[in-house]
Amino acid sequence: MRITFCLFTFFLSAVLGSAQTPKPELISPKVKAAVEKAVGWLIRQQKSAGYIVDEKSDAKPKRGDLPSHSAAMTALALMGLASVGHMPDDPTPEGKACANALRYVVEGVEPDENGYLGRSDRSRMYGHGIISLMLGEMIGHSPDEATDKRLRDQLKGAIQLIIRSQQVPKSEANRGGWRYEPSSSDSDISVSVWQVMALRAAKNAGFEVPKEAIDNAVAYIKRSYRVERDSNGNPKSDSAAFSYEPYGGRQTFSTTAAGLLSLQVCGQYEAPEVIGSAKWLLKSPPELNEPWFFYGCYYYAQGMYQRGGDHAATAREKTEKNLIAAQSQDGSWYPRNGNEKSAGAVYATSLALLSLSVHHHFLPIYQK
Repeated sequence: MRITFCLFTFFLSAVLGSAQTPKPELISPKVKAAVEKAVGWLIRQQKSAGYIVDEKSDAKPKRGDLPSHSAAMTALALMGLASVGHMPDDPTPEGKACANALRYVVEGVEPDENGYLGRSDRSRMYGHGIISLMLGEMIGHSPDEATDKRLRDQLKGAIQLIIRSQQVPKSEANRGGWRYEPSSSDSDISVSVWQVMALRAAKNAGFEVPKEAIDNAVAYIKRSYRVERDSNGNPKSDSAAFSYEPYGGRQTFSTTAAGLLSLQVCGQYEAPEVIGSAKWLLKSPPELNEPWFFYGCYYYAQGMYQRGGDHAATAREKTEKNLIAAQSQDGSWYPRNGNEKSAGAVYATSLALLSLSVHHHFLPIYQK
């Protein structure tokens, strides 16, 4: 799965449905310790300008011309920190670090005339979706009024860009999805899931999201579900995977987990494709050395949690076992697979935090 800044990659909010607070569940001491170490490591990677990346250099960025993928990675790290309870408006050291990260994104990213956020740090539509999602989740948690106003203005333009990008003329197979650039005429499930989650976060925050945009996204995602259907369009099998692209491409743990969560984010909690992909994932859980493990693990942890019952219990056990065993002594995680390695430890550690934080319930995405 090609992810341009070698990304993965989350995260966050419930769409088109009423939110309800789930019953808190006990967090094991091992998970608490892993989370605390990861939080400390991520904050130590923060540069003086506020961005959070692997690189050791502390270059002073210019607005609109940021270090490569620094806004997207910082947004991902901020979501990971927020998912375990550290918000930019907290008066704690962790909260101040989050505030600096948020200011870096909203002050450093310069949207183009169409509201595109993926140009400043060259993270393209992946970065646009991740940053937009983060902005939606941080509404109400800005450290000051100026940051809050800029955040809301950026998010408004970003959501309009996502909707316009979806409307670019495409083939029937690709209609309703997104890919690397706003003008792309094709689509894939990896880029699309970030745009869908950004739309949901914005919807939850009170921004207008046309029902047609959600309906078209749902139709696109369902075309990526690889199953034989009857004359009425119903799946003939009760278990199947999602592929990277509609009617073709790889069918993997990560693409299936992305498809599962995408449909749930769109309110399709009991769709046959949701039920079938969750069953498939019960039989094909993630393994540390497989391609895009950290990317898929986040979607897997969140999507299976939403299914509840055996699905949630199995995914929680598998996720915690894998991640606790793989954590470095310094608190970080580092991708093992070649395709994911170049994304780095900030990427992997942020996604690991998001995967372990499902039961913390600090973010709207963890509500149904």
